[in-house]
Amino acid sequence: MAMAAGPRDDNEPMMDMNTTPLIDVMLVLLIMFIITIPVQTHAVKIDLPVPSDNAASNVDPVKNKVMIDSAGTITWNGTPVDLAQLSVFLEQTKALPVEPELQIQPDPYARYLVVDNVLAVVKRSGVGKLGFVGNEQYARVF
Repeated sequence: MAMAAGPRDDNEPMMDMNTTPLIDVMLVLLIMFIITIPVQTHAVKIDLPVPSDNAASNVDPVKNKVMIDSAGTITWNGTPVDLAQLSVFLEQTKALPVEPELQIQPDPYARYLVVDNVLAVVKRSGVGKLGFVGNEQYARVF
């Protein structure tokens, strides 16, 4: 709204349009449209996969631990495995919706060749979440 800057005659008609009734009508129409919108009651039908009983896979969906002892035995979550089985287990972890964490804990007296082979298999599998566990044990050894 603007104020007149000069002398104004009271008998002159007002030149500004009164927009208050238009805003009221717009608000009423908006409320009517909101009320008349139908409630969404339909559902999306999805065929979810049936979980397979794969107890032999020994893959934890949260974290998995690979240990290498001083004799060169590789264990996956406490179960002895060879490099081929380790590769299969790592591929199964990649197939999960959320990739679990892989923890590697080599013994301080484990042969470097065995640890290097395990790390090569892990690298080839493309694991993204990898960590070394038990690094404090090396402080006492060397």
